[in-house]
Amino acid sequence: MSADERRPVLVGVGQLRSNRERTVEGAREPLPLILDAVRAAAADGGVDLTALDSVYSVHVASWAYDELAARVAREVGAAPRHVVDTTVGGQRPAELLEVAAARIAAGESRAAMIVGGEAQASVQALWRAGIGPADHGWSAAPGGPPSFEASGLRSEAMARTGLILPTRVYPLFENALRAARGETPEQAARASAELYAAFSQVAAANPAAWNPEPRTAEEIGTVGPGNRMVCEPYPLAVNAMPHVDQAAAVLVMSAAAAREAGVPEDRMVYVRGGAGAHDAVDVLARPRFDASAALSDVLDRALAGVDAPDLVDVYSCFPVVPKLVGAHLGTAPPVGVTGGHSAFGGPLSSYTLHALVAVTGHLRARRGTALVHGNGGYLTHQHALVVSTTAQDYAGDPEPRDTAQPGPPVAGSVDGEVVVVETATVEHGRDGAPAQAWLVARTASGERYSAATAPGDAASARALSLEHGENVGRTVRATTKDEFVVVEL
Repeated sequence: MSADERRPVLVGVGQLRSNRERTVEGAREPLPLILDAVRAAAADGGVDLTALDSVYSVHVASWAYDELAARVAREVGAAPRHVVDTTVGGQRPAELLEVAAARIAAGESRAAMIVGGEAQASVQALWRAGIGPADHGWSAAPGGPPSFEASGLRSEAMARTGLILPTRVYPLFENALRAARGETPEQAARASAELYAAFSQVAAANPAAWNPEPRTAEEIGTVGPGNRMVCEPYPLAVNAMPHVDQAAAVLVMSAAAAREAGVPEDRMVYVRGGAGAHDAVDVLARPRFDASAALSDVLDRALAGVDAPDLVDVYSCFPVVPKLVGAHLGTAPPVGVTGGHSAFGGPLSSYTLHALVAVTGHLRARRGTALVHGNGGYLTHQHALVVSTTAQDYAGDPEPRDTAQPGPPVAGSVDGEVVVVETATVEHGRDGAPAQAWLVARTASGERYSAATAPGDAASARALSLEHGENVGRTVRATTKDEFVVVEL
């Protein structure tokens, strides 16, 4: 088979939203949602699912399955030689498409399906009604209630400091980036609100969007009832919405197999390929918070030899991610065609699978080239790839690169020292008041000191709050007390 015949092409895409009403009656587990998406992708491509020789599944967090990829294959009558299940990671869909495309280009595969989905909204609806999902008929053997594997996502230092929730970690990057760009907190917050208002406009046109109602920047940026401050500077409206029921699937084939199946040329989207990279798992050990070495690396490598793409669709769990992409590309933060994690929905590891569905539909209608990006962990794992309606050979790299760089020396404690805030965030309680803060600072000797204020120490939390203006670069007096930090202005 010639290189032209082995070119990987996206030929079928499918996605869905389910049980937006969050009813017990409408609660379906992720597997049937995924199967619906698989069948939709097959119908979109006009391809017989028994032709699949490879099935890849993105990690499902809302319900556990043993060997999900193999189970999906059995359910649709396929007998693939190659099945892969992944651990958690928002980069996984792009990474899996890269692997599938590379195998097709090497002549090791002809037809592959990548699948993913979540049903967290239904899980919550069942538990609120006092019903265990297994008692509602959800798979229990193999499968059952999910367990969370945190390896590759956080360090002991992060866990000890309480930096586990993404809502606490991503604001550290946002605040550092804002200060590095010379923006005021008000300017940066306004930019985030405008960006997420644009996402909401896109989501309104996406039939699988969880929150399809357009919102204004004023609605998104105004803190109040229904839009409380979570961790400064991010109100609820710019946080990812993971409590959704959504599923997606994409079908990628060799050009030869697609033609044999009768797929029209104008329905094929070529996978040129891209690149992946990993940063240090421990965010507290990274050299800086206003940039991502892994993100910059994958953007440069994915776009090497590519003219400016017509479309860029970026992972958008929090505003800092598209802001960093835009800064690296020298553009405004990309809005794309999916709708963002807040408006479209954030089905955990499978969001970028939905992005591939949206981008494929966009390119079929308008033609051109697109960059699709996935982000995992805490700006830890990155993968970006290029797809195009122009026929081209695969030129990607399925092996992620380690881009971790050494950080500064670490101070284990401080005793009444004046330190300079490198970055910080303050978590607000349900009552809207500052409740706890996380400090990353530099001592006079240049060591990095990181700690959380004690829960309930409102005075220390307020000392780091943006209510006093810019916190990055602020000098504060810090004292370690029982593994927490007491902060005074």
